[in-house]
Amino acid sequence: MPFKKLHYRSLILSLILVCCAAIGTFAQKTREQLEREKSESQSRMREIQSILKQTSSQKNVNLGQLRALNQQITQQKKQIDLLSDDLALLDVELKVLEKKREALDNSLGKLKVEYGHMIYEASKRNAYMNQLVFLFSAGTFNQLVLRYKYLKQYTEARQGQAKEMEILQRQLTAERQRITSKKTQQKTVLDTRVTESSKLEVLKVKQNDVIQELSQKESELRKQIAENKRATDFLEANIRRIAERERKERAERERKEREEREAKRKAERERVARENAEREKKGETAIVVEKEEEPEKPSTGMSEAETTLASSFTASQARLPWPVKGFVSSHFGTRPHAVLRGVMVDNLGVDIQTTAGEPVRSVYDGVVLDVTEMPGMGNVVAIQHGNYMTVYAKMQGVTVQPGQKVKARENIGRVATDSDGTSELQFQIWKNTSRLNPESWLHR
Repeated sequence: MPFKKLHYRSLILSLILVCCAAIGTFAQKTREQLEREKSESQSRMREIQSILKQTSSQKNVNLGQLRALNQQITQQKKQIDLLSDDLALLDVELKVLEKKREALDNSLGKLKVEYGHMIYEASKRNAYMNQLVFLFSAGTFNQLVLRYKYLKQYTEARQGQAKEMEILQRQLTAERQRITSKKTQQKTVLDTRVTESSKLEVLKVKQNDVIQELSQKESELRKQIAENKRATDFLEANIRRIAERERKERAERERKEREEREAKRKAERERVARENAEREKKGETAIVVEKEEEPEKPSTGMSEAETTLASSFTASQARLPWPVKGFVSSHFGTRPHAVLRGVMVDNLGVDIQTTAGEPVRSVYDGVVLDVTEMPGMGNVVAIQHGNYMTVYAKMQGVTVQPGQKVKARENIGRVATDSDGTSELQFQIWKNTSRLNPESWLHR
């Protein structure tokens, strides 16, 4: 029957559209994620461009400029990769739209054929008279009622077909418009990728020019390396001095706590001895005190509050906020020099390049251990977090002092700018006397 065909066809079309919608929802989630990454990438590129503009304002090229260029090239490559991901996602979205359009087109075509056939059959005879003959030729009253219901359903089916064709036609027009819009978007993204690729090539040329110019200043670079080495050694010696001072203070606290515990036990033994002496004179039974085995306390020398702080700091690995906005311009450990071949440089922490006057923030709750000014390192702030210590060097305008408690993300000063126009924070993390890689602790 026509109305049954209409019902089955509508059901099949609904299933097709549901499948397309499910694929579309998955693509939409991916689209939202991709758009968020693109937005973050654009923001990151603007930040790096601002840093590069500052270092490039100097007459002479410098390592800060090279590092900013290297970072911009890395970010530019990421931007191009994101645009490639965008194109791939647009292909998926177009295929989904085409399948949806094709399903709607096929369904509309079948509806038109069936509807045309019904109109043709109805036009060959007088529909009104045929219906009357059909009704009154029934053998029983019940058969008459059933034939009436059938005719009514048949009429409703024709009306439903007409309405469904109208709805499908509107949906089909909308899908065609979406496909056209998506293809236009695809072309725009493709053009943008070509433009960004051209920018990347320009950056690579500029990077090579800076490297060539810096290579001609080998003596200056070697002198700078030697000065940085002296400043780094002096900083390391100061940090180890602070760490050793803290170790001795903790050991002294531990010794005093141990002596206090021993004094209490001795006083208790003497009290029991005196009481037993009195009992003996009176002929009473002496008091027998069972020796309690006191659990051995860890010899950290830290207070309960310091132990709790150290534990929570440990749990914050890979989630610590950055002490300053910017990018890692020099990584932790021993690495090849950016320009001089065969020359290795060591970094106690990481250098984070940023813009002039950028505020520096504590990465975690703690107590300021030390504030010192050092040659080649500017102002240096050391903050204690239990048995951990974070160090912030190459600063100016420090706003904290030793003994002061600070909170996570609290401003402690501003980053300094050197004679080359490079604004860079030296950031370190220590556990007791062992240095750690800050990049494995900072939030990515």
